[in-house]
Amino acid sequence: MDIDGFWELVERSARETNTRPARVTWLKNHLSGLSVEEIVDYEVCFTICANRACSWDLYAVFWTITGFGSSDGFEYFVNWLISLGRDASEKVSDCPDRILELPEVQRLFELSRNFSHRRTTWSRDGTFRLKRVTHIRREVWPREDDPEFESFAYVTFEPYRHVTGLETDSLHDAVRARGIRSKFPFLTYHAEPDGEEWDFGNEAEFIRRLPRIARHYGLTD
Repeated sequence: MDIDGFWELVERSARETNTRPARVTWLKNHLSGLSVEEIVDYEVCFTICANRACSWDLYAVFWTITGFGSSDGFEYFVNWLISLGRDASEKVSDCPDRILELPEVQRLFELSRNFSHRRTTWSRDGTFRLKRVTHIRREVWPREDDPEFESFAYVTFEPYRHVTGLETDSLHDAVRARGIRSKFPFLTYHAEPDGEEWDFGNEAEFIRRLPRIARHYGLTD
């Protein structure tokens, strides 16, 4: 399986299923019918795509959109990005500021706007103002829209065990034997995102590196 075959499988899994659990199951079933070499090929391709997306600038995008930062969360965010298909993944990996072009991200912003209702009321005598925030649902995004997809990275595990009788450590060894080492979990094992680390709270630097994201969040006109 080459990189074209990998992306065809990823995108076909989206076309033929309606939910994330069904998509994971579809991929597991398909991979279980392949040879050991093809399963390793898939894992190698996935690792290469994830490594391509592992950059400080994309981490800043993740941190901004989700409102928090964690190495695990960023990894699951990259999984989600890969699940969106080749065009989306490669576009955003190469230029994180272009993530605003993705319809899935536009939907996230729309869902965020509708997540809570803010209102301000004055006391009867007008001496103090009370601010209230009412959440209209428990989570910001429904599960199918959440920009994290942890299980998408694990679809080779069961098929590999099924075909070889070996545990997943052997699969990881096979990937490394191809000369590919995952950058995740990053900040461990001396693995770091690509590019120069920078302070995401530095507005001037944020605007310089991610001007479209900065404009969307009101950091610049």
